[in-house]
Amino acid sequence: MARYVFITGGVVSSLGKGLASAALGALLQARGFTVRLRKLDPYLNVDPGTMSPFEHGEVFVTDDGAETDLDLGHYERFTGVPARKTDSISSGRIYSNVLEKERRGDYLGKTIQVVPHVTNEIKDFLRVGDDEVDFMLCEIGGTVGDIEGLPFFEAIRQFIHERPRGQCILMHLTLLPYLAASGELKTKPTQHSVKELQSIGLAPDVLVCRSEHPIPEKERAKIALFCNVRPDAVIPAYDLKTIYEAPLAYHREGLDQAVLDAFGITPAPRPNLSRWEDVMDRLTHAEGQVRVAIVGKYTQLEDAYKSIAEALTHGGMANRVRVKAEWIDAELFEKGDPTAVLEGYHAVLVPGGFGERGTEGKIRAAAWAREKKIPYLGICLGMQMAVIEAARNLAGIEDAGSEEFDHERGAKRFEPVVYHLKEWVQGNYKVQRSVGDDKGGTMRLGAYNAALDPESLVAKVYGATAIEERHRHRYEVDIRYRDKLEACGMHFSGMSPDGRLPEIVEHKDHPWFIGVQFHPELKSKPFAPHPLFADFVRAAVEVSRLV
Repeated sequence: MARYVFITGGVVSSLGKGLASAALGALLQARGFTVRLRKLDPYLNVDPGTMSPFEHGEVFVTDDGAETDLDLGHYERFTGVPARKTDSISSGRIYSNVLEKERRGDYLGKTIQVVPHVTNEIKDFLRVGDDEVDFMLCEIGGTVGDIEGLPFFEAIRQFIHERPRGQCILMHLTLLPYLAASGELKTKPTQHSVKELQSIGLAPDVLVCRSEHPIPEKERAKIALFCNVRPDAVIPAYDLKTIYEAPLAYHREGLDQAVLDAFGITPAPRPNLSRWEDVMDRLTHAEGQVRVAIVGKYTQLEDAYKSIAEALTHGGMANRVRVKAEWIDAELFEKGDPTAVLEGYHAVLVPGGFGERGTEGKIRAAAWAREKKIPYLGICLGMQMAVIEAARNLAGIEDAGSEEFDHERGAKRFEPVVYHLKEWVQGNYKVQRSVGDDKGGTMRLGAYNAALDPESLVAKVYGATAIEERHRHRYEVDIRYRDKLEACGMHFSGMSPDGRLPEIVEHKDHPWFIGVQFHPELKSKPFAPHPLFADFVRAAVEVSRLV
């Protein structure tokens, strides 16, 4: 039976609950325990799949096809444990499940209420996989006091009460604001946040206090006294230069020891932190720098491409260089030459996205990288733009485009080199979709296999001819144009096992030009950089040495 750590937040949002949860998971692993991390989000969306990246950041996709919160990306990057559908739940999903059961008559005519029906549904979710790991870490989104979060807090209160004593603890993350005028750290917001928790029947066992300034011992003692926690369970959380310092920083402050003490696990196994010491060594002792232009459409919010930014960092670590990723709005050169903007970069990356806005700029970026022999990595839409660029400028298909853009405008303007995928094979089943389907959860989602040409660059990069990668898209490159494009030098080097769906393209006469239909960034980790990103950065290093 797993031990449960519930991670809550107070005072303000965006304090770093996801990072603290991920770091704690990594520290428990370092002590020899197995872990699984989960996210409970109070919003009423069924999942983040239909949210704008400006609204919620990137959507992190699991192997089994769930569209989840970006915090699950942190969990995977820090622990290496692949997330699953059962690791992400929202109020929308909970209420949807309850209402489906009510319609089927599962409740035998009873009046459906938040307590017990909604809270029971949440508790059922918490129990999934209970016997698989030593620790289950469950982060609750939002802050204490949010009205939409109350059913989750009530469910947790009940869950803790129903479990054997000592099987569950609560870790609460708060803020200690600093008043420059008086030169003081103020503990009152933390006290009020804990009081709010106590009013709903919950009490923290560990307090993690975010602060921009050192927390004096007397302030820690005051927090412990007024919040009813042990002094050594008040853990400072200071700003860090890199998120990958978090496991070592939290260990120095005693977070993992405080959690094990709260469970009464003594003596605690000694931690092996060599993995994170190596990560920090690679980050802090870089032997050079490369500049990578990320040409996208959601550049105003860095979290929209969070996994890509982290995967580039991992690629830099693999080559012991620092990657300076710079976000460039594709609309800057929708109608002009991108040279003035892109000159000076050692590589170009075009990420995924939806809709026509910015796509002409992405096509021009792909053309510029191809012509200048600059390393290019196109991901999902970035691959499709590279194919459209080759179709227009090499294969002579002047009106090449995507059905996605015609659907958006409601008029046919392009020859559909990229088309709406209506059916595909997933496992032993045939999946069918139409343009008019609901948007949520209807894409080609999750892990799919691909077969690589043994003579291709990607086969060399992967060191394999069979791979599995995660997808999130509803439009595909049309295989009918393969012969025309390959005659012009674009090689279809990776295909679905049945040979129907292009997975990877590359230009044979280019030192490093690869487009992939999947999202390799989702599987990259600081201690295991994704091979595509590691080699992409290596190619950028080669360019930097020629400049």
